[in-house]
Amino acid sequence: MLGTGLAYAMGQAPGGGGSGASSIMSFLPIILIFGVFYFLLIRPQQKRAKDHRSLLSNLKEGDQIITSGGIYGRITGIRDDKVTVEISDKVRVKVSRGNIAGVVKGDA
Repeated sequence: MLGTGLAYAMGQAPGGGGSGASSIMSFLPIILIFGVFYFLLIRPQQKRAKDHRSLLSNLKEGDQIITSGGIYGRITGIRDDKVTVEISDKVRVKVSRGNIAGVVKGDA
C-alpha cells in the first residue's frame, strides 16, 4: 500500500509537459540581457568607431591634432595612411593615420 501512494504522488506535473508559452518565457531573460548589451555597449562603440573614421577621413594640413600616444602637433603633410606632424619648430614625425586620437580646438 505504501508503494501505491508514492506512485500517485509522483504523477504528471500540472500543466502537462512543456508548453510553448513557458519555453518563450525561459528565453525572455536571455533576450533582455542581449538587448541591454546592445544598447549600452555595442551600439555606442559602433557610433564611436564611425565618428573616428569620419574624423580620420576629414583630416587636412594645418589641423592641430593629438595622437593616441599623447603627442600634440600640427599636420604638415598627408599621404595614404601616413601623416607628417610637426611637434615643434622644424621637428617632424610621421604617424600612422589610425593613431590620431582627435583634432584639438585652439592652440596646442
